[in-house]
Amino acid sequence: MKTKLTLALEQTLYYYCRENGATPVEEVTMPDDAGIVDTLSYQELPDHSVEWRCYELKVTKSDFHSKAKLSFVGHYNYFVLPLKLYQAVATEIPAGIGVLIYRPFAKEMLATATEPPVAPGYLTVARPPRRQELQVPEQQLTSRFIASQGREVNKAKQMATGLQQYSTERLYQELKKRHQHYDIYDPDRNFYDQFIDDTQSTAVTALQTEVDALNLEVYHLQRRLKE
Repeated sequence: MKTKLTLALEQTLYYYCRENGATPVEEVTMPDDAGIVDTLSYQELPDHSVEWRCYELKVTKSDFHSKAKLSFVGHYNYFVLPLKLYQAVATEIPAGIGVLIYRPFAKEMLATATEPPVAPGYLTVARPPRRQELQVPEQQLTSRFIASQGREVNKAKQMATGLQQYSTERLYQELKKRHQHYDIYDPDRNFYDQFIDDTQSTAVTALQTEVDALNLEVYHLQRRLKE
């Protein structure tokens, strides 16, 4: 399970890559024993060559010192770290590996923003990376990148479909599971009550929208009759 901070780094990095003209995707499994890249980005350069960048996201010292393989297989490779963690492990970062520092947006700034930011924070370059040759064949990088993109598209489609993808029997089973935690003294914590409230609210909103549309149609008809 990803922590809230890890998700914040991941979301910020996604938009950072997009703003720099690259296409990123998370959790790309490498061939053989090359591990899993936390975020892999693809960028086509003006000369039509392709540039691959790998990003490893770490939020704690234990996470940084994990025995999990670091998949620095791209042309440029980075650690993405909160500032405090970078200050604690800076001397342990191998030569040639870049570092991006994550900083959350200040609450005071968010309170005065005219539009909410797309990410919870921003990244700054603490150390630039050194270019290297690809550590896996580019064809395999490309095929695994595409496969991971397909996975993310499928997840997005499932989210868009929502509950429609589940049968009535499956939904009923899930509601029954939550029944054992029913708290009669605190209805706000009960999934079933929330489900009913949301359903009724959605129905009321839909009816109000329909009424508004009918009233508008009546208004236009009345205007035509007066002309």
